Amino acid sequence: MQYRHLGSSGLRVSAVAFGTWLTAGNTLDLAATQRLVASAAELGINFFDTADVYARGAAEEALGAALKGRPRHTLVVATKCFFPMSDDPNDKGLSRKHVVESLHGSLRRLGLDYVDLFQCHRSDPDTPLEETCRAMDDLIRQGKTLYWGVSLWSAEQIERAVQLCRAEGWAPPISNQPCYNLLDRGIEAAVMPRAAALGVGQIVYSPLAQGVLSGKYRRGAAPPPGSRATDERANRFIGRYLGDPGAVDRTERFVRLAAELGLAPSRIALAFCLRRPEVASVIVGATSAAQLEENAAAAALALDAATLRALDEIFPAP
Repeated sequence: MQYRHLGSSGLRVSAVAFGTWLTAGNTLDLAATQRLVASAAELGINFFDTADVYARGAAEEALGAALKGRPRHTLVVATKCFFPMSDDPNDKGLSRKHVVESLHGSLRRLGLDYVDLFQCHRSDPDTPLEETCRAMDDLIRQGKTLYWGVSLWSAEQIERAVQLCRAEGWAPPISNQPCYNLLDRGIEAAVMPRAAALGVGQIVYSPLAQGVLSGKYRRGAAPPPGSRATDERANRFIGRYLGDPGAVDRTERFVRLAAELGLAPSRIALAFCLRRPEVASVIVGATSAAQLEENAAAAALALDAATLRALDEIFPAP
């Protein structure tokens, strides 16, 4: 496994991260989650990502139970807050009240004294940026989180947060968690370069486009039994790829290219994301040890210039 610094911080995370969105506490039971966490650790994965809103807290509970007993210094645990956890008007957003209470709730569900990374799951136009940044700095000073980051923030929003924190002497965010894959390359234009200049690294989710880039879905064929597209609990987001004829065409060309290279499509897709030094880690939502092993192997794959040119032809940069 390869380990990369997260932004300009001293924190090193595995290039492949274990994700819990749509899986832990949802499509996977506790026993399966425990087995996958054990497999992840054996593969050298030290980075585990979750959020309070994933399965309404059940993902954090499942991950916490699966991590129990493992040496804390070997783990990098990240969670997030922003989305409503109840109907209470203050139980959402990035106000000081919600940020602080959300982290307390996450720590309780995870069974931890602190998390390594606490992330703003979205930006909040209803809360002053100063309030959120100060709350994050206070939580770091209290030792309840070691670092903080953001998710799906624009280049301008990231820059404002970093500059504000530097001006006030507060701990700045070290990470951003955006969607990034061969079919979604939008962050290459502005987010990646500006964030890198500010010392903010990228932790990318959906690097396989909800599994579409694994090559398991074929035009005119029913989704394979047990795949994400057949599971109503996990297929809410895959439709935007499978329902786009252009995306389907490009993916089929990609699968043919992978066959010519003698490599699994998923391995190439993950290696494509990791080719960028701005990307610290790719988050995978594996549901089996075999998938996890295949995904972890991407960290060791360096794509040559000819392959990158072929990928750019199939999936043009923005």
